[in-house]
Amino acid sequence: MLVLTRKVGERILVGDDVVITVLDSRGDGVRIGIDAPRGVKIQREEVVRAVTEANAEAAAAAASAGAAGPDDAEARLRAALGRSAPDPD
Repeated sequence: MLVLTRKVGERILVGDDVVITVLDSRGDGVRIGIDAPRGVKIQREEVVRAVTEANAEAAAAAASAGAAGPDDAEARLRAALGRSAPDPD
């Protein structure tokens, strides 16, 4: 792992086409901007982990007790991410 110290406004180049810019530093967090081609996936680890766990739980539930409804999977994913259900229109 490469560990760098950067100041606000400084950039990190990854390969020939990805640029990471330090936008702001707040307390114990840092805001970054990532400029990459459309084909490059950029995802937050905790979201990928929550989706993977929700998919595994849904598959296990479907295998043991029949197919779980999509609302159940969505509710579990929202709970894992700490978000409430959207307001119905």
